[in-house]
Amino acid sequence: MAEHFSWPVRVYWEDTDAGGVVYHARYLAFLERARSEWMRTRGFDQETMRSRDDLVFVVRAMQIDFRAPARLDDQLQVSVSLLECRGASFTMAQQIYLGDGLLIEAKVRIAALQASSFRPRPIPEPLNSELKSLVGRV
Repeated sequence: MAEHFSWPVRVYWEDTDAGGVVYHARYLAFLERARSEWMRTRGFDQETMRSRDDLVFVVRAMQIDFRAPARLDDQLQVSVSLLECRGASFTMAQQIYLGDGLLIEAKVRIAALQASSFRPRPIPEPLNSELKSLVGRV
């Protein structure tokens, strides 16, 4: 069964520049919120992973294609899908839509780190198995 995850985001004044257009760095926050909620829907709360498992996830690399602007009061949808899962990292594809229009396309590589040292560490089970089962599902 194919999977689809999308998170709604409303554009507020704080997200825009003087012209009412979303400031480019705000898209990073929109993408982050969707990734966090995607994890939460799978039962993996980031605060619990930090405190119980000494695990945090950080953005290692990101490619973004800005196709069209969002504006004040727009209701956006931010999608998340998993492209690849390795032992200590995974790569996600994300898009931001306004209606049927694609505004942003991003590829995000996430690294697993030990929270106490910020050194790379393996993704623990059962999260690693869960992620690997989702690779390639839309």
